[in-house]
Amino acid sequence: MTKRLLILIAGLGLLLPVLTTTPAWAVNPDEMLTNPVLEQRARDISQELRCLVCQNQSIDDSDAELARDLRILVRERLIAGDENEEVIDYIVARYGDYVLLNPPLKPETYILWASPAVLTILALLAVFAFYRRKHREASGTTASLSRDEQDRLDEILGTSKEDGKS
Repeated sequence: MTKRLLILIAGLGLLLPVLTTTPAWAVNPDEMLTNPVLEQRARDISQELRCLVCQNQSIDDSDAELARDLRILVRERLIAGDENEEVIDYIVARYGDYVLLNPPLKPETYILWASPAVLTILALLAVFAFYRRKHREASGTTASLSRDEQDRLDEILGTSKEDGKS
């Protein structure tokens, strides 16, 4: 076999596990509802709720104990007959808007929505200040040569003051 073919096979061998994996849901079998319609509703709601421990995962994806408790609470509310919005409202009433992966835009959540833009602007200003300071330091550190040093440099370069003026 040629070297290129061996590299291709090795690359495919490394990519195969990545390409064939599926997301691992953290929902345990003992949490699942027997009614497939209610279970699907529970999954849909769980995808909208943030794990308060992991903070960047839905409770459906998280293995945290608090996420498990929230998944069970969602299913209990559905069994009690609540609609999807009522379940979400119940959990938001207990934990606040932060429990939502997509919090509503209102005065209490402005900081959640503005944080990415503010942090990006601050990062750009920091980079700008860093390079501006670095440029100032570089341009301010050039030391002038003494008369003897300049004469020696001109001699080495084969130039003289007369050459520079013409």
